[in-house]
Amino acid sequence: MNKHAKLKWRCRRGMRELDLLLEVFLNLRYDSLTDEEQDTFARFLEEPNERIVDWLLENTGSPDVKYKELIEQIRSYQ
Repeated sequence: MNKHAKLKWRCRRGMRELDLLLEVFLNLRYDSLTDEEQDTFARFLEEPNERIVDWLLENTGSPDVKYKELIEQIRSYQ
C-alpha cells in the first residue's frame, strides 16, 4: 500500500463530515504540501477523533502552531 493510500485509509474517521473534510484535503492539497507539512498532516491523523472534531468543526483551536496552520488549510477546502 502506498503512502497516499495509507493516508486515505487514516482519513476515514467514522464521522461523515470529518471524513469528507480530510479526504477532500488529501485529494486536492496534499501533493502540493512541503515534506514537513505532509509529516504534520500524517501526525495530525494520529490524534483522537474527539480532538480532530474539536479543532476542525468546533473551532477550539490546537495548541500546536503547525496544527493551527494545517487546520486553517483543511477548513479552506470545505
